[in-house]
Amino acid sequence: MFRTIRFASLVRNFATKPEEIGNLVKGNKVVVFMKGVPEEPRCGFSNAVVQILRMHGVQYNAHDVLADEELRQGIKEFSNWPTIPQVYINGEFVGGCDIMLQMHQNGELIEELKKVGINSLLLETGKEADNTKK
Repeated sequence: MFRTIRFASLVRNFATKPEEIGNLVKGNKVVVFMKGVPEEPRCGFSNAVVQILRMHGVQYNAHDVLADEELRQGIKEFSNWPTIPQVYINGEFVGGCDIMLQMHQNGELIEELKKVGINSLLLETGKEADNTKK
């Protein structure tokens, strides 16, 4: 009897996890699943994503996958992406560190942020620089 209840509970929890993750992903315009927290990233890739978002002045929700093994595995299954960090913009999976870095370098990140109503701080910095040149 105990095994059946325990198994049913496990199945129920596992079955609701994608829905819970879906709610987390939609909880803000930008959501990051990372190792550690923004103030104290616990891997270089997570740190790089934090720094990129900081340069753009983006406010975002961050979730520490090291604090919750179920979340760590669940987010990988949810996105069908094997690595952490994972970045979502407007509920859509964007990618990990390498994709964020590439988008930052080629200007795509500024455009994606604009689509959800976020003005990159880098645009403001660029305008200030242009005004000082005049």
